[in-house]
Amino acid sequence: MKAVYLVVSLLAFASVHVLAYDPSPLQDFCVALNDSVTKGVFVNGKFCKDPMAVKAEDFYLPGFDKVGNTSENPTGFAVKSADVTTLPGLNTLGISLVRVDFAPKGQSPLHTHPRGTEILVVVEGTLLVGFVASNQNQNRLFTKVLNKGDVFVFPIGLIHFQQNVGYGNAVAFVGFSSQNPGVIPIEKSVFGSDPPISPEVLQKAFQVDQKIIDLLEKPFQV
Repeated sequence: MKAVYLVVSLLAFASVHVLAYDPSPLQDFCVALNDSVTKGVFVNGKFCKDPMAVKAEDFYLPGFDKVGNTSENPTGFAVKSADVTTLPGLNTLGISLVRVDFAPKGQSPLHTHPRGTEILVVVEGTLLVGFVASNQNQNRLFTKVLNKGDVFVFPIGLIHFQQNVGYGNAVAFVGFSSQNPGVIPIEKSVFGSDPPISPEVLQKAFQVDQKIIDLLEKPFQV
């Protein structure tokens, strides 16, 4: 049964390639070359490895069956990524994949991915997920409780979340329409930016006094 849901997750991951947001490649592959000596401009990818030096290992990443350590994160979740930094063969192919583990009641922070649409499949547990539309759609909240085998899509750039509402651990696999979708955690970006956003700006934006701002900034202070 586990194999069935793994296949479902991989199919969900593969489907984003059809609508990949990154530019289409002009060669079979461009395995990322991690060369700190090479100088140049990086445009939508990294320098390519010599095709004759490419090996099967460049397209391989083990360990996605391993449970993440959710205790290392205060919100109770852990992420393992298969992106261009961990899987060089993804370079220029316009896709990436992550495994997300959730402790009981654990959740991802409110966040956005500026460069990629996200498609999620639950392989264990129960998740409450949702995203908030832009002002074009009156900032409506779209939310759903997902069980094992369910799939949900988060459109590119929109604020979203996932929360474990079950009684045990939860696991999801997530595909992105970008090799580097990026992530902007809303809370940390607003209250833990470096350098900090002006207190006057935050007070007026949230219509609260400085004491509240100080309280909200405290967890993100280094």
